[in-house]
Amino acid sequence: MTEPPHRAVPPPAVLDAFGVTGPAVPLTGGQERCVRVGDHVFKPVEGAEDEAEWAASLSEALPPGAGFRVPRPLRARDGRCVVDGWTGTEFLTGEPGPQGHWSGVLGAGRAFHSALRKLPRPDFLARRTHPWAVGDRVAWGEQDIEITGELATPYADLADLLRPVKQEAAQLVHGDLTGNVLFAPDAPPAVIDFSPYWRPPVFAEAVVVADGLLWFDLPPGLLAAGSGHPDWRQMLLRALVFRLVAQSLLTDRPRPGERERYERAVRSVRRLEA
Repeated sequence: MTEPPHRAVPPPAVLDAFGVTGPAVPLTGGQERCVRVGDHVFKPVEGAEDEAEWAASLSEALPPGAGFRVPRPLRARDGRCVVDGWTGTEFLTGEPGPQGHWSGVLGAGRAFHSALRKLPRPDFLARRTHPWAVGDRVAWGEQDIEITGELATPYADLADLLRPVKQEAAQLVHGDLTGNVLFAPDAPPAVIDFSPYWRPPVFAEAVVVADGLLWFDLPPGLLAAGSGHPDWRQMLLRALVFRLVAQSLLTDRPRPGERERYERAVRSVRRLEA
């Protein structure tokens, strides 16, 4: 398969350090950065080596049989999980959600978060400056930002609707579950591409539902999936802010129709009982 021009591949020295051979085959998802080599997946870490080492150790420590699978990290012969800016994991088979697997995505997230409940907050979270980290902090009132251009109006509408929420215990959560749960016959769901944040688990579920409103055909009734939570509506609003801010920082010119997507999503959340 021919590599697209923008797609980096691990150099031979990296593959040799990990003891892996074979051609690099592009994989979809993961911001289009991942490649498969044999039975392993490689991706560049782009300076976040401390986070990659932390994630590898966490994956190795998670108990088996907890209602989900995670890809085990690949370590080089000298024990490192990052070599020349590349990290690897085992390749797990499965069909990606969320279409046809909405309840499975949410259920896998709950099982995953249950396993993370007692883990401490990693220090690197406070140092991250990528668009999603900024979007998370803006959504929770920890950072201010000015949104200009096409997404300014839906952002202003969301900001007007935000209200304080009841204090709730935060913990490690996966902030990008929607397309990162794989489903295979006779195997628990696989949770991949862990994107760690320190928030209440219900916020991670709200991100899944917000993604469904924005970019998927959200099944009827799922909008109220967390309606038993007293702040579900506010969680959905924060999830939309999280996505909108990150998207606005990633590109100055959103794709056609993005403003309308957010406006429709805001209207849908407005209709929920406060």
